[in-house]
Amino acid sequence: MRPSSSSAARVPEPPSADTAADPQSIRSPAAHFSTTDSLTAYWRFYWAVADAQLARWLPRTPGLILDMSHPDFPGAQRAVAAGHDVIPLLPRVERSVRRPLTLVNGHAPAQRGQTPGRLRPVVGDATLLPSFASNVFDGVIADNRILSQHLATETSLAEIERVLRPGGRTLLSVDSVVLGMALLAEQDCWPELSFAPKADVLLVPWPDGSITRCFTAEQLSELLTEVGLELEWIKPRTVLSASTVEMMVNGDPRALNRLVDMELKASESDDYVGVHLLASARKPVDAA
Repeated sequence: MRPSSSSAARVPEPPSADTAADPQSIRSPAAHFSTTDSLTAYWRFYWAVADAQLARWLPRTPGLILDMSHPDFPGAQRAVAAGHDVIPLLPRVERSVRRPLTLVNGHAPAQRGQTPGRLRPVVGDATLLPSFASNVFDGVIADNRILSQHLATETSLAEIERVLRPGGRTLLSVDSVVLGMALLAEQDCWPELSFAPKADVLLVPWPDGSITRCFTAEQLSELLTEVGLELEWIKPRTVLSASTVEMMVNGDPRALNRLVDMELKASESDDYVGVHLLASARKPVDAA
C-alpha cells in the first residue's frame, strides 16, 4: 500500500481547545500537520485513538508506572484513573502535567469500584533515567514520539529495560519511515529520499530545525530484542487518513466514536503504513 501524503507530518501537542481550520491556510501536508490550529477533527480523533489504545494496554492489576511521554501527553491521567501510581517525568520544574482532555472517552473517570492511583511528578532526564533504581516499574509509557526525539534510541530502550521489573511491560511510539520519506519529499531531499527505505538509521530534519529518528517495524523490533525485551506487537497508531476523518466528522460529529472503533480494528493488521508506529514489549520474567 502506498503511503498517504495527507497523513504525513508532525504530531502537534494534544489540543486544549477546539479551533476551526482556516481553508485559506492549506499548505503542504508537512506544514499543514505541524500546526495545532489545522485539521482539528483529525487530532481529536488521533488523541481519542491514543487514549483507547493506552486503556487497552494498561495492566489490569494496579502497579507503579513510569510515564516518559512529556507532560502534554494525557496518558498519566488515564493510568491514574485505572488505579495505577504514576510517575510522569517533567523536563523542568515549572512544567505541570496537562489536565485530562475532553475526548471521545471523556475525562478518564475511575472505573466503578476502582480506587484511583496517585500522580507523583518527578523532574528528570528521560534519556538515561538516572534517578531510578533497576527492576522497580510494572510499566513504562514512552508514547508521544518521545523515542524518535531521543536520537540515541538504543540507550533509552536499554534504560527502559533496566528500570522495568521482570514481567513488566512498555508501551512506546516512534515516527515511521513512511513519515520520514514524506518529510524528505516535502523538503525536496530527493537523493536522501532514494536511500531512506534501506538506511540503517534514518534521521530526518523538521522544518523547525529539530531532528526525528524514523523506524521500520523491523528496525524497531530488532532494537527491542537487542536490549533484552520481548516484542508483543507492533501496529500503526492510525491507518485512517486525515481527509477521511475530516470528511466523516464534519458531515456528522457523532461519527467520531464509530471512527475510533473502526481504527482500533483496522490497526490490528500487519500493514505498517501509518506515520507512527506503536509497540508493546515485555521484560522476560527470568531476567536478572
